[in-house]
This record gives sequence, structure tokens and C-alpha cells, in this order.
Amino acid sequence: QVQLVESGGGLVQPGGSLRLSCAASGSVRSINAMGWYRQAPGRQRELVAGIISRISRGITNYADSVKGRFTISRDNAKNTVYLQMNSLKPEDTAVYYCFANYHTDWRRVDYWGQGTQVSVSS
Repeated sequence: QVQLVESGGGLVQPGGSLRLSCAASGSVRSINAMGWYRQAPGRQRELVAGIISRISRGITNYADSVKGRFTISRDNAKNTVYLQMNSLKPEDTAVYYCFANYHTDWRRVDYWGQGTQVSVSS
């Protein structure tokens, strides 16, 4: 079992920045990938960014809508993944969910965090 605790959400103006954190605990040695999905009201949950944890070069995957604005990184010593979000837009408003997988298939999630709200509004 893996437990995920997220932090860093909030309200920000368009063009602003936020950093989300997700700390994993439990059976962390078996985690191969971590990242973030998001879900806006009335929309399906979508992959935002993911990073493969066990490869030193840290292979990443981003949704087209966030490329160039969001950066995912990880600290393996702390079992923590971060999502730096810059140039935020109102359409980035959603609940952001951290995930952790024992595999590297982005379409399937083994463990979810509880979610953190990100609101972008003036």
C-alpha cells in the first residue's frame, strides 16, 4: 500500500504560479512512476504530468495544454514529487490528484491522493 499526501493548492490570479507537492509513504520502494491528474467540473480526469521515478534521467510526460508552463520533478530521497505551475490560466482550474504507480502505463493508476484544489481567477 502507498499513501499520498498533497499540498500547495490554492487561489491564484491568471499568470501566477503555484507549486504542488505530493509525499508518498508506505511501500514506496516499488513505485515506478508518480505524477498528477486533474479534474475540472463536468470534465473527465486527465493526465497533467508524470515522471518515471526509478530511472536516473527521469523520463517525463506532459499534457499538450501544459507543456512549457508546468514542470514535474521528484526527490527520491524524500519520496516526493513536485509540480511547478507557471503562467497559470483560468482553464487550469481543477482538482489536482497525485498518483503513484508500480508500472509505467500512464493510463492506469494504482494509488490516488486525496486531491487539492487549484483555482485561477482574477
